[in-house]
Amino acid sequence: MTKLFAVAAATALMITPAFAREIPQAVKARQGQFNILALNLGVLGGMARGTVDFDQEAAQAAADSLVAVSMVSQHAMWPEGTSVDDLDATRAKAEIWSDMDDFGSKWAAPGEAATAMQAAIGEGQAAIGPNMGPLGNACKACHDTYRTPE
Repeated sequence: MTKLFAVAAATALMITPAFAREIPQAVKARQGQFNILALNLGVLGGMARGTVDFDQEAAQAAADSLVAVSMVSQHAMWPEGTSVDDLDATRAKAEIWSDMDDFGSKWAAPGEAATAMQAAIGEGQAAIGPNMGPLGNACKACHDTYRTPE
């Protein structure tokens, strides 16, 4: 029995590295970027719904963060070989790399909507809701085409 256990353990150690692929830095970076976007969209969404007290400074910081993240160059974050077909750690569809121009234009749309949100924050809480729709729609357009469902 001990010999069987030793053989099983040795086999597991040899097989594990094949399954334990390191997540590339580019994937970690883009996932971090999307986490920052989600966090700040959540702040603004909560204020728009009234589930989070409106705070002008916090709303402006969230909108500023959305704009800043949208300005990060995407070139290094999307190397070929980092789609869901290649890695379990991502939901990026392979279609991204077959139409990078469309992907790039879809990436630009949330930035434009974030810039409008950033400008509207000075008008108060009532301005957040009408600007959440364009932001959500811009994100959804890319997700529908280039991200696998959960």
